[in-house]
Amino acid sequence: MQTTSRIKRFNELFSGLEDCNEDEQRKKIGKMNEIVDGMNKKEFESVFKTELYDKMYEMIEERKLSMESSLVLLKSVGCYKALKGILIFDFERSSLYIVLEKMIVEEDLKKKEEKNEKLLADLCECHLLLSGWFSSKFLSICVPCLLKVALNKDESKEAQKDVEMSLLALSNVEHYELGKELYLNEIKEIIKYHQEHRNLMRLAYQSAWEFLICRLYFDKSLEKVISNELHFAREATRELEEQTRNMDWKKKEEEMDKEEANEVLIIRRWIKTLEIYFSCCQLWNEEYVGLFNSIVQIYRAAKDNCRGISYQFICLLRSFATNRALKIDDLLESEAVGSVLEEVTQLHVIDEQTSNYLDFFKRLCERLNSESKMESDTAKRKELKRKVLEKMEEGGYEDFIIGFSCCKIIRQHFFYYLVPFIDDYFVY
Repeated sequence: MQTTSRIKRFNELFSGLEDCNEDEQRKKIGKMNEIVDGMNKKEFESVFKTELYDKMYEMIEERKLSMESSLVLLKSVGCYKALKGILIFDFERSSLYIVLEKMIVEEDLKKKEEKNEKLLADLCECHLLLSGWFSSKFLSICVPCLLKVALNKDESKEAQKDVEMSLLALSNVEHYELGKELYLNEIKEIIKYHQEHRNLMRLAYQSAWEFLICRLYFDKSLEKVISNELHFAREATRELEEQTRNMDWKKKEEEMDKEEANEVLIIRRWIKTLEIYFSCCQLWNEEYVGLFNSIVQIYRAAKDNCRGISYQFICLLRSFATNRALKIDDLLESEAVGSVLEEVTQLHVIDEQTSNYLDFFKRLCERLNSESKMESDTAKRKELKRKVLEKMEEGGYEDFIIGFSCCKIIRQHFFYYLVPFIDDYFVY
């Protein structure tokens, strides 16, 4: 379906909701959700304006659209927005946003026997998926409510879809501080149960980790739980490997079918989670080496056709080189250095990716220089240097020299300059 016809069809279905009974509305909304799922970002942003949400509010107020039916559509819209990382704030400027918040508070204040738990969960999911900011008041209601949904161990497809949606909504709560009493025991139980029973869908499991790891921004003590108790690096390694095992990396991203595109989307989310973790982590874990190698294998497989993913991976490797919780020996013994070196030796185009490759080595050299200065033993300093040089020799000095022949040109085009002491490690 082409862009104009897709938008036109959605608007026609939306306009027709006023003249339908509830059953017909549900059918139309089902078709609308399918259209939303096939939209690109530009189409999505052109359709879901404040005016559309205000119109939904009017229809609800005039009893031309039930709240239950509208929540089905809103959850689909919020899911798309969260998965695609769309940062638009039209919903927050609408009348529907205010009504949604009011309903959450009112439902939460009801006595237990009067409370509609399903309605409250739906309202909370829409709030967290569609909104760009949250107050502590609403987080204190929504987080426990959705964790309760996510704790459901029923393995039916419908129940697990509810679990997935609740965890995806929670993963949207990024830069907000939460008291441990609101979430820690519950999210640990969800992750541990999955590790034993493998009950969660892939997106749900990744979302559970993302929600927990975002809490590291405010509470570094969680790292022991995440790294040593829940074994994040081991789990991320396994998930990435399973996620990519059946991927056809010979296809370009635009040629992939819907299922393959969804797999790529989840890989991208794992990369984001890893970036958050390694920007905060301070503890070394022996499971990191396996994770490095897994990342490198996916990077190598995807680099020719999926440039978006390969770009994300090289940025991730750059952050590894800077993080002092990661041992230099682990980086050198992993395949990360050799993989980036392979690319450097074949550089022909000066672009942002070229800059990222060189910046990886720049950061690595800064680490090596810093650690060698701290090392008083001359023999150990020489050994450190020898390890790097051996890595360079594996690729061949001649190719390596050719690859770095562009360095003087790079200096003129990018902010990332090579460090003065790079001669200690690179020959050019």
